[in-house]
Amino acid sequence: MISTRKLSFLAASIGALMLTGCGDAETTILEKESIEVDDSIEDDHDHSDDQYLIESMGRLAVLTADSSAAIYDLDDGDELDTFSLTYASSTLTSSADYRYAVIASRSDDYVGFIDSGMWREDHGEHLHDYEQAPAMSDYEITGSLPTHIIKHDGQMAIFFDGDAESNTPASVKVATDTDISGENSDLPTLNYSVNMHGAVEPKGEYLLSTFRRDDAESTSVAKVLPDQVALYHLHDGEYEQELVLDVLCPDLHGSAINESHAVFGCGDGVLTAHEHEGDYEAEKITNIDVLDGLRIGTIYGHEENDTFIGIAAGHNGGESILIKIAPEDSEMEALEWQPESDASPVAYGFSYEGDMFLVLDSQGYLNILSAHDHDGETHWELEQSFDITDEDVANMPEGMSFSMAVAQNGNYVYVSDPIAEHVLQIDLETIEVVSDIELGFAAASISWLGIAEEAHDH
Repeated sequence: MISTRKLSFLAASIGALMLTGCGDAETTILEKESIEVDDSIEDDHDHSDDQYLIESMGRLAVLTADSSAAIYDLDDGDELDTFSLTYASSTLTSSADYRYAVIASRSDDYVGFIDSGMWREDHGEHLHDYEQAPAMSDYEITGSLPTHIIKHDGQMAIFFDGDAESNTPASVKVATDTDISGENSDLPTLNYSVNMHGAVEPKGEYLLSTFRRDDAESTSVAKVLPDQVALYHLHDGEYEQELVLDVLCPDLHGSAINESHAVFGCGDGVLTAHEHEGDYEAEKITNIDVLDGLRIGTIYGHEENDTFIGIAAGHNGGESILIKIAPEDSEMEALEWQPESDASPVAYGFSYEGDMFLVLDSQGYLNILSAHDHDGETHWELEQSFDITDEDVANMPEGMSFSMAVAQNGNYVYVSDPIAEHVLQIDLETIEVVSDIELGFAAASISWLGIAEEAHDH
């Protein structure tokens, strides 16, 4: 049962101001009303650019089951607009800087975009926020079977698997939000000579991306899965191979990156890679006994946390085991908390500041794990299992599930309930429901959009 009922949205009184000479003259910028400050309190912060900043919870993209997407204002819960999608098999995520909803249809070789209408620009002397109505973009990124869309540090890398039947090789294209807004037709690209079901992690001018060897040499059981990782460097708009890491990773699937390491899932463990004195080094952390043949095929990382969370499961689903991966210590261990046998996880994610890991399960519980430091090591412990639905989970619409989206400007998570046809906003500091957006339809998935703020260091 939901322990806290619907509360009103936090809102500030704001006025509209049309600014000219800085950005788009037709853009409406919101300026906060002045607040009286006690002059006796010393303030060491420079507030000279506050007039250009917008205080907002952001926006929420909601994918429906009938090939459309809606954008909601998280400050008041209002639906801003709904857009018809070209393909029924679309998936939803966000762009690297969260301005755009990314609509992908793998079987149709298509990646499209909806502009949330909220973004930030760095004007040198100040940061400048913008707020407009959402709009469907005419911009598309196309390629053979777009499968994995990975975001890191302002870059979005799309891994196109390619197709063996048509002899179409795999490729990677990298785009920023600026590329999308400018409809850049000449994106930085990595072109392979063979198809593969691969993985990629962008890092500045480099890509850590998979490398598929000849089938006769490959250690993968499924030959379409690569068994090595290579480092690629951007030159004149194309990524060129600089080196192939010498650690084998059979049946490679899944990857994640944080400030210091990139981690790739292997059939027999995980491959970790990091830069050391200008060179990239790799090592293998082998699977522990509890995995008993399961592969870590999905990995989550966060810039503010030095550990990764790996999800191990059989190829056909079933039981999932959560594993802490510690590249600095070359260790992995099973978390003390694991999903209940009758509750399969349907969504995972780190919190905004990276000190919590969230597991949303099929029984309607948001399981919140917190990171704690013991003797210099990070340990994950269950903080609370929070019931997010009053409904009978047996009434879940066919083919749908609960879904969630983590805010990138505060410690909030949004959880959609397709049975109740609403989205809850949950404060992760108090673990309480603080708002409720009534949709009137079942959401297939949701994604947070808006102006991201840098998380605090822990």
